[in-house]
Amino acid sequence: MTDAEDRKPQSDEARSAFAPPAGLAAPAEAESATTSEFAVPEGLAVPKTGPDSETTSEFALPKGLDVAPPQPAETEGSAFSPPSTYSAKQPPPAFTPPSGIPLVSLTKDVPWQDRMRTMLRMPVAERPAPEPVQRHDEAGPAVPRVLDLTLRIGELLLAGGEGAEDVEAAMFAVCRSYGLDRCEPNVTFTLLSISYQPSLVDDPVTASRTVRRRSPDYTRLAAVYRLVDDLSDGETHVSLEEAYRRLAEMRRNRHPYPGWVLTGASGLLAGAASVLVGGGFPVFVAAAVGAMLGDRLAWLCAGRGLPEFYQFTVAAMPPAAIGVMLTLAHADVKASAVITGGLFALLPGRALVAGVQDGLTGFYITASARLLEVLYFFVGIVVGVLTVLYFGVQLGAKLNPDAELGVSERPVWQITASMLLSLTFAVLLQQERSTVLMVTLNGGVAWVVYGAMHYAGGISPVASTAVAAGVVGLFGQLLARYRFASALPYTTAAIGPLLPGSATYFGLLGIAQSEVDSGLVSLTKAVALAMAIAIGVNLGSEISRLFLRIGSAEKRRAAKRTRGF
Repeated sequence: MTDAEDRKPQSDEARSAFAPPAGLAAPAEAESATTSEFAVPEGLAVPKTGPDSETTSEFALPKGLDVAPPQPAETEGSAFSPPSTYSAKQPPPAFTPPSGIPLVSLTKDVPWQDRMRTMLRMPVAERPAPEPVQRHDEAGPAVPRVLDLTLRIGELLLAGGEGAEDVEAAMFAVCRSYGLDRCEPNVTFTLLSISYQPSLVDDPVTASRTVRRRSPDYTRLAAVYRLVDDLSDGETHVSLEEAYRRLAEMRRNRHPYPGWVLTGASGLLAGAASVLVGGGFPVFVAAAVGAMLGDRLAWLCAGRGLPEFYQFTVAAMPPAAIGVMLTLAHADVKASAVITGGLFALLPGRALVAGVQDGLTGFYITASARLLEVLYFFVGIVVGVLTVLYFGVQLGAKLNPDAELGVSERPVWQITASMLLSLTFAVLLQQERSTVLMVTLNGGVAWVVYGAMHYAGGISPVASTAVAAGVVGLFGQLLARYRFASALPYTTAAIGPLLPGSATYFGLLGIAQSEVDSGLVSLTKAVALAMAIAIGVNLGSEISRLFLRIGSAEKRRAAKRTRGF
C-alpha cells in the first residue's frame, strides 16, 4: 500500500462508533474483541446456578411453581356448528314462557288457510312440530325438490292475483305436509323465496323464484287451491311426482273461455255499466261497441309487445270517441253514460283490492308495488280519455259535467244490470262455471245494499260503497271457507258494480274543459270510493272469520299481530 493510500481517510460506512480515536492505542489482548458498556467489569464474578451457563429474566417463574400448559386454540368453524360445551345426551332444559306455548290444532276442523296463517304469525321457536301427511318412507323426499314444488305453487297463486298472506300460507302448508318444520316463506310483488333450516346446528337451504308475468285465470287458481288442500289432508295420498304432474296439467290447460267470448263479455260489461248510470238501450249498444273495439285494439297492442300502460291508453280511446261523436251528431243519448260504461271495463279493481289487502295485512312492500301498478294503469286510462275529450271539446262537443246529477233511479233495471256486470266480469277473469252463479248473485246483493243506503236512505256514496263491499267480502269469504277454496272468485267480480267509473269520467271531463277544481274533486271522490271498496272487502273477510270455530283463546292469541311496539 502506498503512502497516498495510507493518508486517504476511510469512508463513513467502514468506520465504527466503538473504534478508538486516532492516536489512542488499543489494549493488547489475546484476542481482539469489542466490548459493550453493559459488559461485566473485570474481576466481578457471577456465580453459576447450574451446570450450564444460562441467562435468566426477572419475569421467569420461581422454582417450584407449576403452570398448566395452555390449551390449543379452538379451530374456527361454522356459525351453525354446535358449541364445545353442548352435549346432545345431556342438553340444557328448554325455556317455557310463563304463559305457556299456545297449542295449534292441525286437524281438519278449520280450513288450512286459517291454520297456516295462525302458525305463520307465531315465532319459529313456538310453532308446533309438523305432522307430515305426505311422507312415505323414513328419509322423506329431497328438500330441494319440496322447496321447488312450493315455489312453483306460490308462483301460480301470486300470478293469479292472490294476496301475499294467502300465498305465504299456501307455501307454508306445502312444506309442512312433507315434514319441513323450520321453513320461512317470503313473498313480494315479483319475488318468492323460502328458507328451510333443519335444526339450529345445520346449514339452511334457501331457494327463490321470480314472477315475471301475471294472468288473471281464476280456474287455474282454484285448481292450485285444490292441490294444496289435498296435500294438507292426511287422508289423501299425493306423492311428490303426482303433485308435479298436476302442476304441469294446470300450466298446459287452456283458458275455459275463448277470445271471442272475452271480447263479447267486455262489451256486455260496458253496456251493463252504462245502464247503471242511467243509460237506455241506445247507450247500451254504443258502450258495448266502444268497449269491444277497445278490447280488440288492446289485444293488437299486446301482440306487438307493447307494455300494459299503452294497452290501457289505447283501450280507453274508442268509448270516449263514440261518446264525442254522438254528442257532435246531437243524438238524444247520454254521452257521459257511454264513456262511463267503457271505463268500467278498464278500471283495475282486482289489483286495487289486492294491493289494499296486502297493506292491511302487513305486507307493505307488496302493497306499495301493487298500488303503484294501479296508478300506472289509471294514468294510462286518463291519458287515453283526456286525449279524446280534448279534441272533442276543440271540435265543439258540448259535454255536460253536471249530467251526473241526472241519474235516474230504476231499481229493477239497475239490479239486473249489476248482475249482468258481475257475470261478464267473472267471465273476463276466467272463473270456473260452477262459481259464476254465486258471484252473480253476490254482485246483485251488493248493488241492492248500495242502492238502499244511497238512493233510499240518502247516505253518502262512500259510506254506502264501503258497506256494500263489506257484504261482498263477508259472503265471499264464507263461501270460500265452505268450499275450502280461494275467496277471489267470489269477491272480485262482485265488486264490479261498485267501481267508481262515473266519478272518474266526470273528473277527467272537468280537467279537459279547464275546470281543474271540479275535476280534482271528482277524481278525489273516485279515489275515496276505490279505497272504500278495498277496505270494505277486507273488513268483510275479517268479520267472516269470527263465525268460524278457530279454537281456544290461546290459539287466537297466537294469531294476534303487533300493535306498533
